[in-house]
Amino acid sequence: MSDHLAEARRHSLAASVDDAHVLVTTGSGGVGKTTSAAAIGLAAARRGRRTLVLTIDPARRLAQAMGIDELDDEPARVEVPDAADGGELWAMMLDMQTTFDRLIDRHATSRERADNIKQNRIYRTLSSTLSGTQEYMAMERLHELHDTGEWDLLVVDTPPTRSALDFLDAPNRMTSFLEGRLLSLLMRPGMAAGKRVGRVVGFGATTFMKVAGRVTGMDLLDDLASFFRNFEGMYEGFKERAEQVRDLLQQPSSRFVVVTSADPPPLREAKFFLERLEQEGLHAAGVVVNRIRPEIPRDPSDAALQRAVEAQGDDDEGQAVAGALALLADVRNLANRQRRDVAAALYGVPVPSLVEVPLYGRDVHDLDGLRAIADTLTA
Repeated sequence: MSDHLAEARRHSLAASVDDAHVLVTTGSGGVGKTTSAAAIGLAAARRGRRTLVLTIDPARRLAQAMGIDELDDEPARVEVPDAADGGELWAMMLDMQTTFDRLIDRHATSRERADNIKQNRIYRTLSSTLSGTQEYMAMERLHELHDTGEWDLLVVDTPPTRSALDFLDAPNRMTSFLEGRLLSLLMRPGMAAGKRVGRVVGFGATTFMKVAGRVTGMDLLDDLASFFRNFEGMYEGFKERAEQVRDLLQQPSSRFVVVTSADPPPLREAKFFLERLEQEGLHAAGVVVNRIRPEIPRDPSDAALQRAVEAQGDDDEGQAVAGALALLADVRNLANRQRRDVAAALYGVPVPSLVEVPLYGRDVHDLDGLRAIADTLTA
């Protein structure tokens, strides 16, 4: 292992758990982000911090692991018997539609316009299907929670997206959509009555929407005109909020925990994400490698055992010992290969800390399992 990774292995996530205000767990799908986020939150509560874990995981494993029936958009208290003085653990799940509706309420120029937008069918479709909306709403909810000033530490479990980079790109995608040429035309003064919509989108598109309206029962032109009429004046608010979120994430007290497994594809994505963090001026707390085989050091007795097996011949006892030695060699080789893969993937990128979470014999589904992982992350 290279010198910088050897140094990174000497540091756990304890420092970030103790003094960060925002910790964002990120990584490709299926690497254990949700479990890592829950374990970080538990570790912080046990160390005396009032902590909230925000998850966007549709599998709801976080609620199960914390002993909660279900999570919703309001924080739920998790009982942590061994929490230090002042330490509390709370958890919640992102409600994307509710968060988007609150964003509309905040930036609409009037209550009437806000209500019209939220009832508009174009808005209901865009708010649930526009690329990057879930990630953008996760950032928006994070900033809402930050503004309350109630929490020592906010832990964010990022959405299970195809690419971990989607979380960082979400504000840019949202503002790019709002800055788009078509949207700018539609939001110009005088578009409010909807009379010029047909001229903007073109004769062919107008005909298509009329036909689609007959098929779906929706008057798409009227809905489109109403949406943009009521959206007028809100763009600057959305753009300003995206900048506030970026500013929050660029603070030294906001850090990213890059979660991966020891497999090459997630490791490659982890490297890309670390490089992107450095380019964006964001801060990495460290890398968590989940489900890694424990190292088994070689023992002088191994050679003696092998010679004894060879001398014993092919009897049942000799074959059993030989099989056990072969299995031991396979486990050693796999553990060594995993660490070589980690070293190769992270070569040349800054890694403040590198924590290896061993492969457990069962899934983590309760607080006891989370405690074991929390201890590993902060040991």
